[in-house]
Amino acid sequence: MIISLVDYNFIARCWWLIGGVALALTFAVFFIGIQIVGTDDVGWIKLPGGMTFQPSELTKICFIVTFSKHLSYLIEHDRLHNFFGVLSLAIHAGIPVLLIHMQGDDGAALVFACMFLIMTFVAGVQLRYYIILFIALIASVPFVWTKMMNSDQQNRLVVLFSNDDEMLQSYGWQQYQGKISIASGGLFGKGLFNGPRVEKDVVPYQENDFIFTVAGEELGFLGCTAILLLFAIMLFKVMKTGRQSCNSLGRCICVGFFSLILTQTVINLGMVLGLLPVVGITLPFFSSGGSSAACLYLGVGLVQSVYMHPTDGKEKPIKVEISKTIQGSIFAP
Repeated sequence: MIISLVDYNFIARCWWLIGGVALALTFAVFFIGIQIVGTDDVGWIKLPGGMTFQPSELTKICFIVTFSKHLSYLIEHDRLHNFFGVLSLAIHAGIPVLLIHMQGDDGAALVFACMFLIMTFVAGVQLRYYIILFIALIASVPFVWTKMMNSDQQNRLVVLFSNDDEMLQSYGWQQYQGKISIASGGLFGKGLFNGPRVEKDVVPYQENDFIFTVAGEELGFLGCTAILLLFAIMLFKVMKTGRQSCNSLGRCICVGFFSLILTQTVINLGMVLGLLPVVGITLPFFSSGGSSAACLYLGVGLVQSVYMHPTDGKEKPIKVEISKTIQGSIFAP
């Protein structure tokens, strides 16, 4: 609510500060980062009081602001179709992708890459650049497989197409048990807090990346459908807010948050259903994790700011009451 009352145009004008904070926190992980039990990467910073913070989650929100500012600048100066303009966007997105990959968090790096693709596509970057990128990615597959992926990452991908029991128990056990939990819920589920497999923690770390297996067992097919419907409604409202924005900056911010939620939801469900390898992506607003939840609400605040400030920042914003923040929520009809 506090962020929603601050004009997003003003927030974007502080892109240099926001980007600097994101880079500082990202670099800090290389020096004071720690590893959390159940994870494969050193991506957390220990805070006073025993709490931890994951800088990559905040960097996602910072990226939405800085990249939206970058996109809007190119659009307003008619440089979006210029090769060097597109190259500058690729370099902008490549910095967090590379840094977070070096931390070992390839899941978060993948989210940044998808956000880059969706935001630039919606902004109007020409199709030929995506064709070139696609060809380059296909050509780089052998190099990525042999030089960039370790054995665990390779096996997580191979197990999706393997029936070998030993490999299944070593690299696909969480997904296998997760699918059983979802199937056991049937149409209506076992009832909230009544899932026997949930109670016994059959699915490892079910409160994090595999929270959807809990919903499948306790709420059933109908409950899972309701969750997906909630996501669909939220994404629709975010894009509606973007379409109603008075400038390209507001639209880019909304598309950025849209791409973040959509990407994480699709990848997380793909992991849980055994369609994608496990890469450590949480289900937005559902998975356990204070860093993720807090930063997602920062993103909601940005979208709310676009809604609450219908001018382009050059005019005096329309005065609004605090109550309108709640009434005009993206969750409201």
